[in-house]
Amino acid sequence: MNYSTLDTVVLNRDLPEHGLKVGDLGTIVEIYEPDGIEVEFVMASGRTSALLTLKVNDVRHVADTDLVTVRQFARSA
Repeated sequence: MNYSTLDTVVLNRDLPEHGLKVGDLGTIVEIYEPDGIEVEFVMASGRTSALLTLKVNDVRHVADTDLVTVRQFARSA
């Protein structure tokens, strides 16, 4: 695993039960070896929308070709 605490990551899959979609940005706040990570997703205002334990394959590193956008947040569940 080549992630560090406070890395910004991109979600690789939709998580509709948390209102999250592929491409949403999160920050790694904890690492659980061998393949678990705690990721915080926040609103543009800074309010936490979700704090989730994920697998490393659920996210990827931010790429230089990624474009940041804003969308309305609607929790599905």
